[in-house]
Amino acid sequence: MISDGSSEAARGESSPLRGGGASVNPFTAADVAAILRERGWLNGADVTVARVFRREELALQIPASEDAGGNKQDLEVWLEDAAAWLGSHAADGSTSLTASRDALAELLSLIFLYDAETILQRPESHVLLAREGAREVLRELAHCVLDGPEVNSERFKEIVTTLKEKLRYRGRELFQPIRLALAGRAGEGELDRVILLLDRAARLPFCTPVKGVRQRMLEFCAAVE
Repeated sequence: MISDGSSEAARGESSPLRGGGASVNPFTAADVAAILRERGWLNGADVTVARVFRREELALQIPASEDAGGNKQDLEVWLEDAAAWLGSHAADGSTSLTASRDALAELLSLIFLYDAETILQRPESHVLLAREGAREVLRELAHCVLDGPEVNSERFKEIVTTLKEKLRYRGRELFQPIRLALAGRAGEGELDRVILLLDRAARLPFCTPVKGVRQRMLEFCAAVE
């Protein structure tokens, strides 16, 4: 878990992985797995290995192809992190469990569905990119992403710190261009959690390959130009 100081909170901006006042998390790794299976992102037609999360008493089916080289364990950890990091935010403000589940599915879709040209066609993207400093933030972000290692929580904190040192922008002026480029949407702090799930997801054998942070940055920069 990382925090980037109090200035963003003072301006109404959620910092990366800040717990804040998020709701109690009603979701588990098995819930995330169920959503991914429904959307066709996890497991194909041939499901030959079944594993049970005993704590949740729900079956998580994992294809045999994911059983080698530690991928199965990595997948389980990723599902647990996705549930922990996104679940409470999906539940926050929702009026029912069904609405919360739909919100969680929407956040998960940002991991598996990314097309920079489509993102940039949205009117709200044009508005954001027209703001003062947005393209400057994106240029510096590209340098950090393309010249650095995979993005985990510590690396994301380093990127944010570097951008703050080089640029005068804070709060939404800083974070929304980052979120638009890497999560595909300019929103609040839950999108930082989406970003932190990308590079590990890109290494896992999902049915729909996940575009990692570097690939998204390259695609976004090419589409902007």
